[in-house]
Amino acid sequence: MSGLTYAATREPERQASCVAPWRGQDTAFSEAARLEAGFLLRQLQKGVMLSMPHSRPMPSIGPRCHELRINYADGTWRVIYRIDRDAIVIAEVFAKKTQETPDEVVRNSQRRLKDYDDASRQAKESGSQGLEGRRRKGLPRTH
Repeated sequence: MSGLTYAATREPERQASCVAPWRGQDTAFSEAARLEAGFLLRQLQKGVMLSMPHSRPMPSIGPRCHELRINYADGTWRVIYRIDRDAIVIAEVFAKKTQETPDEVVRNSQRRLKDYDDASRQAKESGSQGLEGRRRKGLPRTH
């Protein structure tokens, strides 16, 4: 038997950043569906890679983009998200009513992610402390 000791290393958990506005249609999201979405998002934050039936890639939206699939008696819901190094970025939450993802959802998600990337890049260029720097110094997060 080897005298080597193995230590599990964990990468830091990702933050969840939501760039999608809360819309009136989403208020029908039942408590059970919200709990499942929350559980799955937490798994993503911990670095767990989800696959079908819970999540599927959405390359039509962009790289590292996926959709969470939440199916309940009250409806079928989708959460469009992107996995970044330091965050799970939520671009859209919508009720699934058709076989294909509506073009409007794809366009809105792409636009929101681009806006998020532009704002992140601008913050870095201006020397603003990002989320990582705030965490290291023990400063509270800003929303």
